[in-house]
Amino acid sequence: MIAIIDYDMGNLRSVAKAFEKVGATATVTRDPKVMANASHVVLPGVGAFKDCMRNLEAYGLIDPIARAVASGKPFLGICLGLQLLFDESNEFGFHKGLGLIPGKVVRFPSSKDEAGMELKVPHMGWNEVEKAKESPLLEGVTDGAYFYFVHSYYAAPEDAAVTLTRTGYGVSFTSSIAKDNVFACQFHPEKSQKAGLAVLKNFSSMR
Repeated sequence: MIAIIDYDMGNLRSVAKAFEKVGATATVTRDPKVMANASHVVLPGVGAFKDCMRNLEAYGLIDPIARAVASGKPFLGICLGLQLLFDESNEFGFHKGLGLIPGKVVRFPSSKDEAGMELKVPHMGWNEVEKAKESPLLEGVTDGAYFYFVHSYYAAPEDAAVTLTRTGYGVSFTSSIAKDNVFACQFHPEKSQKAGLAVLKNFSSMR
Protein backbone atom coordinates (compact mmCIF):
# COMPACT_ATOMS: atom_id res chain seq x y z
CA MET A 1 0.00 0.00 0.00
CA ILE A 2 1.29 3.44 -0.98
CA ALA A 3 0.76 6.31 1.49
CA ILE A 4 0.44 9.73 -0.18
CA ILE A 5 1.12 12.40 2.42
CA ASP A 6 -1.72 14.90 2.86
CA TYR A 7 -0.62 18.28 4.21
CA ASP A 8 -3.02 20.49 2.24
CA MET A 9 -0.43 21.25 -0.44
CA GLY A 10 -0.71 19.39 -3.71
CA ASN A 11 -2.91 17.66 -6.27
CA LEU A 12 -3.25 14.61 -4.07
CA ARG A 13 -6.19 13.01 -5.84
CA SER A 14 -4.46 13.24 -9.22
CA VAL A 15 -1.43 11.43 -7.80
CA ALA A 16 -3.59 8.76 -6.19
CA LYS A 17 -5.56 8.21 -9.41
CA ALA A 18 -2.35 7.87 -11.42
CA PHE A 19 -1.10 5.16 -9.05
CA GLU A 20 -4.45 3.40 -9.29
CA LYS A 21 -4.18 3.55 -13.09
CA VAL A 22 -0.96 1.52 -12.96
CA GLY A 23 -2.54 -1.06 -10.66
CA ALA A 24 -1.21 0.17 -7.30
CA THR A 25 -3.20 0.65 -4.10
CA ALA A 26 -2.78 4.19 -2.77
CA THR A 27 -4.29 6.11 0.12
CA VAL A 28 -4.12 9.82 0.91
CA THR A 29 -3.28 10.26 4.59
CA ARG A 30 -1.66 12.38 7.26
CA ASP A 31 -1.76 9.61 9.87
CA PRO A 32 1.80 8.68 10.97
CA LYS A 33 0.64 5.12 11.74
CA VAL A 34 -0.61 4.65 8.19
CA MET A 35 2.67 6.02 6.86
CA ALA A 36 4.63 3.67 9.12
CA ASN A 37 2.63 0.64 7.94
CA ALA A 38 2.73 1.56 4.25
CA SER A 39 5.07 -0.25 1.87
CA HIS A 40 5.83 3.01 -0.02
CA VAL A 41 5.53 6.70 0.88
CA VAL A 42 4.97 9.64 -1.50
CA LEU A 43 5.47 13.33 -0.72
CA PRO A 44 3.77 15.45 -3.38
CA GLY A 45 3.68 19.23 -3.29
CA VAL A 46 2.38 22.31 -5.08
CA GLY A 47 2.78 25.85 -3.78
CA ALA A 48 5.36 27.84 -1.83
CA PHE A 49 8.24 26.14 0.00
CA LYS A 50 7.65 28.10 3.24
CA ASP A 51 3.95 27.19 3.34
CA CYS A 52 4.67 23.52 2.72
CA MET A 53 7.22 23.31 5.53
CA ARG A 54 4.83 25.16 7.85
CA ASN A 55 2.04 22.69 7.11
CA LEU A 56 4.29 19.66 7.53
CA GLU A 57 5.30 20.96 10.94
CA ALA A 58 1.73 21.89 11.91
CA TYR A 59 0.48 18.38 11.11
CA GLY A 60 3.40 16.71 12.91
CA LEU A 61 4.68 15.08 9.73
CA ILE A 62 8.37 15.99 9.74
CA ASP A 63 9.46 13.16 12.06
CA PRO A 64 7.25 10.54 10.34
CA ILE A 65 8.81 11.51 6.99
CA ALA A 66 12.31 11.14 8.43
CA ARG A 67 11.37 7.76 9.91
CA ALA A 68 9.92 6.59 6.59
CA VAL A 69 13.16 7.48 4.81
CA ALA A 70 15.28 5.87 7.55
CA SER A 71 13.20 2.67 7.39
CA GLY A 72 14.50 1.90 3.91
CA LYS A 73 11.07 1.69 2.28
CA PRO A 74 10.75 3.31 -1.18
CA PHE A 75 10.12 7.05 -0.84
CA LEU A 76 9.13 9.38 -3.69
CA GLY A 77 9.01 13.19 -3.73
CA ILE A 78 7.09 14.94 -6.50
CA CYS A 79 7.66 18.57 -7.62
CA LEU A 80 7.84 20.60 -4.39
CA GLY A 81 8.14 17.24 -2.65
CA LEU A 82 11.59 16.99 -4.23
CA GLN A 83 12.61 20.49 -3.14
CA LEU A 84 11.51 19.94 0.46
CA LEU A 85 14.01 17.10 0.84
CA PHE A 86 16.91 19.57 0.62
CA ASP A 87 18.54 21.71 3.32
CA GLU A 88 17.19 25.10 2.35
CA SER A 89 15.36 27.24 -0.19
CA ASN A 90 15.70 30.91 -1.10
CA GLU A 91 12.10 31.16 -2.30
CA PHE A 92 10.76 34.44 -0.86
CA GLY A 93 13.53 34.53 1.75
CA PHE A 94 15.57 31.84 3.45
CA HIS A 95 13.71 28.75 4.65
CA LYS A 96 14.96 25.45 6.05
CA GLY A 97 13.88 22.22 4.40
CA LEU A 98 13.80 18.65 5.68
CA GLY A 99 17.57 18.31 5.33
CA LEU A 100 17.43 14.75 4.00
CA ILE A 101 19.47 15.52 0.87
CA PRO A 102 22.39 18.01 1.12
CA GLY A 103 21.90 21.02 -1.13
CA LYS A 104 19.68 24.01 -1.70
CA VAL A 105 16.79 25.21 -3.84
CA VAL A 106 17.39 28.26 -6.06
CA ARG A 107 15.44 30.36 -8.58
CA PHE A 108 15.98 30.11 -12.30
CA PRO A 109 18.31 32.91 -13.43
CA SER A 110 17.32 35.34 -16.18
CA SER A 111 18.31 33.73 -19.47
CA LYS A 112 17.40 33.57 -23.15
CA ASP A 113 16.60 30.77 -25.55
CA GLU A 114 18.44 30.02 -28.79
CA ALA A 115 16.35 32.65 -30.61
CA GLY A 116 17.33 35.32 -28.10
CA MET A 117 13.93 35.41 -26.42
CA GLU A 118 13.74 35.77 -22.64
CA LEU A 119 12.83 32.47 -21.01
CA LYS A 120 9.70 32.77 -18.91
CA VAL A 121 9.64 31.82 -15.26
CA PRO A 122 7.92 29.65 -14.11
CA HIS A 123 9.26 26.89 -16.32
CA MET A 124 5.95 25.43 -17.40
CA GLY A 125 5.08 22.74 -19.91
CA TRP A 126 6.72 19.75 -21.54
CA ASN A 127 10.49 19.39 -21.53
CA GLU A 128 13.07 16.76 -22.26
CA VAL A 129 14.63 14.68 -19.49
CA GLU A 130 18.13 13.29 -20.02
CA LYS A 131 19.39 10.41 -17.89
CA ALA A 132 22.51 11.07 -15.82
CA LYS A 133 22.55 7.47 -14.58
CA GLU A 134 20.45 4.36 -14.71
CA SER A 135 17.83 3.59 -12.07
CA PRO A 136 14.93 1.17 -11.58
CA LEU A 137 12.71 4.28 -11.43
CA LEU A 138 13.37 4.93 -15.12
CA GLU A 139 13.17 1.38 -16.41
CA GLY A 140 11.47 1.42 -19.80
CA VAL A 141 11.62 5.23 -20.02
CA THR A 142 13.45 6.47 -23.12
CA ASP A 143 16.42 8.76 -22.59
CA GLY A 144 15.18 12.16 -23.74
CA ALA A 145 11.53 11.43 -22.94
CA TYR A 146 9.32 14.44 -22.28
CA PHE A 147 7.72 15.18 -18.91
CA TYR A 148 5.48 17.97 -17.64
CA PHE A 149 6.96 20.71 -15.43
CA VAL A 150 5.60 23.67 -13.45
CA HIS A 151 8.20 25.42 -11.24
CA SER A 152 10.18 28.62 -10.71
CA TYR A 153 12.88 27.09 -8.48
CA TYR A 154 15.05 24.01 -8.84
CA ALA A 155 17.18 21.86 -6.55
CA ALA A 156 20.99 22.10 -6.61
CA PRO A 157 22.39 19.01 -4.83
CA GLU A 158 25.81 19.24 -3.15
CA ASP A 159 26.63 15.76 -4.41
CA ALA A 160 26.22 15.40 -8.17
CA ALA A 161 26.00 11.63 -7.70
CA VAL A 162 22.38 11.92 -6.50
CA THR A 163 21.29 13.46 -9.81
CA LEU A 164 19.24 10.92 -11.76
CA THR A 165 18.19 13.15 -14.68
CA ARG A 166 18.95 16.61 -15.98
CA THR A 167 16.82 19.05 -17.97
CA GLY A 168 17.75 22.24 -19.79
CA TYR A 169 15.93 25.53 -19.29
CA GLY A 170 18.48 28.32 -19.55
CA VAL A 171 20.59 26.21 -17.21
CA SER A 172 21.01 22.46 -16.96
CA PHE A 173 19.25 21.55 -13.72
CA THR A 174 18.64 18.38 -11.71
CA SER A 175 15.15 17.22 -12.68
CA SER A 176 15.16 14.03 -10.59
CA ILE A 177 17.29 12.41 -7.91
CA ALA A 178 17.98 8.97 -6.51
CA LYS A 179 19.80 8.12 -3.30
CA ASP A 180 19.39 4.72 -1.65
CA ASN A 181 15.62 4.31 -1.13
CA VAL A 182 14.83 7.97 -1.83
CA PHE A 183 13.67 9.08 -5.26
CA ALA A 184 12.24 12.43 -6.28
CA CYS A 185 11.33 14.25 -9.47
CA GLN A 186 10.78 17.92 -10.24
CA PHE A 187 8.40 17.03 -13.05
CA HIS A 188 4.87 15.77 -12.49
CA PRO A 189 4.70 12.07 -13.43
CA GLU A 190 0.94 12.07 -12.80
CA LYS A 191 0.58 14.64 -15.61
CA SER A 192 3.18 13.17 -17.95
CA GLN A 193 1.12 10.53 -19.73
CA LYS A 194 2.87 7.30 -20.74
CA ALA A 195 6.37 8.19 -19.48
CA GLY A 196 5.02 9.49 -16.18
CA LEU A 197 2.87 6.42 -15.60
CA ALA A 198 5.94 4.25 -16.27
CA VAL A 199 7.79 6.09 -13.50
CA LEU A 200 4.92 5.56 -11.05
CA LYS A 201 4.59 1.90 -12.00
CA ASN A 202 8.33 1.40 -11.52
CA PHE A 203 8.20 3.06 -8.11
CA SER A 204 5.20 1.03 -6.98
CA SER A 205 7.02 -2.18 -8.00
CA MET A 206 10.08 -1.44 -5.84
CA ARG A 207 10.63 -3.48 -2.69
